Amino acid sequence: MNPNELQAAGSGRELLKVAMPKGRIYKVASNLFREAGVPIPSDFDDTRKLIIELPEAGMSFIMAKPVDVPTYVEYGVADIGIVGKDVLMEENKDVYELLDLGIAKCRMSVIGLPDWKPVIHPRVATKYPSVASQYFREQGQQVEVIKLNGSIELAPLIGLADRIVDMVETGQTLRENGLVEMETIFGITSRLIANRVSYRMKNEAIQSLCDKLQHAIAAKPGAGV
Repeated sequence: MNPNELQAAGSGRELLKVAMPKGRIYKVASNLFREAGVPIPSDFDDTRKLIIELPEAGMSFIMAKPVDVPTYVEYGVADIGIVGKDVLMEENKDVYELLDLGIAKCRMSVIGLPDWKPVIHPRVATKYPSVASQYFREQGQQVEVIKLNGSIELAPLIGLADRIVDMVETGQTLRENGLVEMETIFGITSRLIANRVSYRMKNEAIQSLCDKLQHAIAAKPGAGV
């Protein structure tokens, strides 16, 4: 088969569909893919397109809200996806977790005012009600969990909740609002996940990408330390 025939055969193969989170995680995820040899053009970083095809890499990218990535993967509209461990823990979707990418590091914590005093049946505000409920249940504490979608730090400041459960990266927002971390629940990084059927049907392509990403992660300064 000559080079032209090879190229024609390659262009006819089914693309690996990748659900990519929009926003800050996309920036670091796309850089990691580039380091792994996936030729993602830099102008994709600022595109408003929701579906981006990259035939030369054998991939099609679905640009999604981070919280929606595991849903797309579970239902098979995406073969694989990149999602934070916080979303995986909260959503509890039926997907394979393939690889810890080691990017977008932060932590899930219990947060409150420094003068907080224990009360009977405290209220806890959070974007992650499942995570919070499970954590306090494991601690043997009865709490009322209040679901909020934004500005969680407001809850203890205005008396809506006694404590909050939220992600912490640098802690700057907490300090500026007079809040402190009380307990760390778990560390968070972004993970590569796969649809269960896709993992069987497209195993060669998925495993090849995993291997490339692992090599790129291992090559980073401080890897394995």
